[in-house]
Amino acid sequence: MPATPLPPSGDLPAGPKTCDAGGMIEIHRLFRRTFGEGPDLVRGVAPGDTAHAAAVATQLETLSIALHTHHEGEDERLWTALDERAPSCATHVARMKEQHAEMLVHLTALDGALPAWRASASEADSVPVLAALDGINAALAVHLPDEEANIVPVMERTITEEEVEWFAEHGRKAVPKGQTWQQLGEILASQPDGGDAWLRTHMPVPGRLAWRLIGRRRYAKHRAVLEGR
Repeated sequence: MPATPLPPSGDLPAGPKTCDAGGMIEIHRLFRRTFGEGPDLVRGVAPGDTAHAAAVATQLETLSIALHTHHEGEDERLWTALDERAPSCATHVARMKEQHAEMLVHLTALDGALPAWRASASEADSVPVLAALDGINAALAVHLPDEEANIVPVMERTITEEEVEWFAEHGRKAVPKGQTWQQLGEILASQPDGGDAWLRTHMPVPGRLAWRLIGRRRYAKHRAVLEGR
């Protein structure tokens, strides 16, 4: 179903902004960039190189967990809130649910295909991984701009800062153990300025210092392994 701009079918509620939903745009940049490079990373693994395949598979598994969690949080908390507080947005909310259901099909396919390719690093086992990534990227190309145009503005008139923080914390809790620096590095690399503004906005001084002293180096190593350098 194609998107229609706000208004008329999702008129913005009257009144001042109730939150800053810019974090949605930031996490969307992560999904665009990292899933977008996924096919090239898979194709860059030489047949039989299971160590390299394991690194790429772990990256894709982590991204799948992040996108599953992001959508599960919206399904659990966001759509009901918008239905209650912004009923004129119902058409857009219904479309988001449909898009989430389509995305789930592709993510489930990716989750199912990765173990065999991780174990074999064979071209044959890479085929379903690449097909799932193509489906994910096609779905993201429709869903993310639609959500940014037709949901984020309504969120900023109906959702509280406390609720926005719940979504952020929900995502942070889902990062697999041992992947925190890697995931942070991918978020930063996905921002237009390389993440400087994100760090200033979202991390206290000790966290920024830890990133400079520890995290940046670990992320660089992660990228080197991921890209087979």
